[in-house]
Amino acid sequence: MKKISVCIVEDVTDIRQALEQIIDLSENCVLGGSFSSGEEALVKIPLVKPDVVLMDIGLGSTNGIDLVKELKPQHPEILYMMCTIYEEDEKIFNALRAGASGYILKKSSPAKLIEAIGELVEGGAPMSSQIAMKVVSAFKGLPVQEAIVPNYQSLEIAILSRREKEILEWLAQGKIYKEIGAELTISPETVRKHVYHIYEKLHVNNRVEAVNKFYGR
Repeated sequence: MKKISVCIVEDVTDIRQALEQIIDLSENCVLGGSFSSGEEALVKIPLVKPDVVLMDIGLGSTNGIDLVKELKPQHPEILYMMCTIYEEDEKIFNALRAGASGYILKKSSPAKLIEAIGELVEGGAPMSSQIAMKVVSAFKGLPVQEAIVPNYQSLEIAILSRREKEILEWLAQGKIYKEIGAELTISPETVRKHVYHIYEKLHVNNRVEAVNKFYGR
């Protein structure tokens, strides 16, 4: 199986080296490049063309969100996951609008980070559970219990099967394929197939867009 090529953009040396070690020790990933500044990343990422970029938000003189905004149109196939300490709503949504497909907190475990990279490549939009709940509750600033009411009246949602709607509800809670499979007693591979069908039916490219459409945003 082809290893996932990963680039790291992180200006704090200790954190960058820790991320490099996590990627190097992973069976599924290979380090494509590691950059300490946004300026270096801007030049080298289009040359390396990795599968995934772990992007810090605060990069001293530059901003990781602006970097994604600039890099994503050049090579839309490259996937960006923000790897950050920030949980502020504005930064989360700005990053997703810029073209990031995932958002994971630096306090996540190495295993969770590698799992998130795999999910990203498989078409998911991995997020730390705290971030996923912020995304779900963000519609018009409503509290969570009011926000998570699916828009079943929508014609697009109506064409989803009962099982697909179930899976979308779990996706909205930030669950990964393996966890959803365990809840529904089906394999992660079956979950993945359902997710691809959901994306096709809703004409979306990732989990965030699917969840937003499900909740009528």
